[in-house]
Amino acid sequence: MDDAPTTPERPPRRQNLFGRRGARLRAGGVFVLGVLATLAAVLIYTLAVPSPRVPTPTGPGVVSRTDFISSIQSGWRSMSATTSQTTSIGASMVIAIFMTGRNHAGENLEELLKARAKELEPPIQMCDALSRNAPKAFQTILANCMTHARRQFVDVVEAFPEECRHVIDLLGSVYHHDDIARERKLDPDERLKFHQERSGPVMEELKTWCNRQIDEKLVEPNSGIGKAIRYLLKHWEKLTRFLWVPKAPLDNNICERALKRAVLNRKNSLFFKTENGAHVGDVFLSLIHTCQLAGENPFDYLTQVLRNAPEVAKAPDQWLPWNYRKSLKPKFHK
Repeated sequence: MDDAPTTPERPPRRQNLFGRRGARLRAGGVFVLGVLATLAAVLIYTLAVPSPRVPTPTGPGVVSRTDFISSIQSGWRSMSATTSQTTSIGASMVIAIFMTGRNHAGENLEELLKARAKELEPPIQMCDALSRNAPKAFQTILANCMTHARRQFVDVVEAFPEECRHVIDLLGSVYHHDDIARERKLDPDERLKFHQERSGPVMEELKTWCNRQIDEKLVEPNSGIGKAIRYLLKHWEKLTRFLWVPKAPLDNNICERALKRAVLNRKNSLFFKTENGAHVGDVFLSLIHTCQLAGENPFDYLTQVLRNAPEVAKAPDQWLPWNYRKSLKPKFHK
């Protein structure tokens, strides 16, 4: 009896996908993943030392650029945090970093700031009011998320409609002012002055109202509205950082939205079996989301990185999402 004809083994879906674009996955993807991990490590270092005019930090206790990037390539877990996203705005770039692990965000940020040049001013850190978000060994300009404070009132609006509506309307005015500043394309100093003139009186009215509710015992301190007001007053300085610090955002929404990508990626992957699998997901998410923030097509970017993997491995700084097109070889048509 003749053996049934064998069906040739089909290549993996990703190999078909990139193969149609002229890109190859080498050695089972090990070499390619190493190149991509190097790019993600360079992104992280760029967050630490964003300006080429600032000398690379040196000296005792400071991690060198080579050691910093090598440590990420060989042990991403050492910088891992609960799945999160860190965004830093430089002169003309926005970088997104995803990390998965057991550390808190503050511990993760501490590892990043070890490579930060001392000549740089402390970075603005936007997060919720959880104390574990702040690094212990390094100084940051800590700002708390206005959306988290607003949500305290949204959650109890049915029980306290009049009080909650008053607070939500006042905060809505502040966001309206921020939209106007964005539409007018105000620079950081102009935006700061605009908020001080327009949003400053609104926030002062809100603070006076909140203090009155507590001082005159118009609300029960342990009620839903009482807890929302106490949260607002307790974190007032950090919540109003946008009134005193240029570039300080109102909220952490850009990171909150990005977290959905991590959840979607984990779901599409049918979860991560190992920490190394989570690391692979972090690498891809960091590069893909940074591409989107830079206005580049992630699929085109990854295709070019795979096509030019040897060149990328030699000079990863020249193959980042916002500058890789300058490194592409020109096409000559017959």
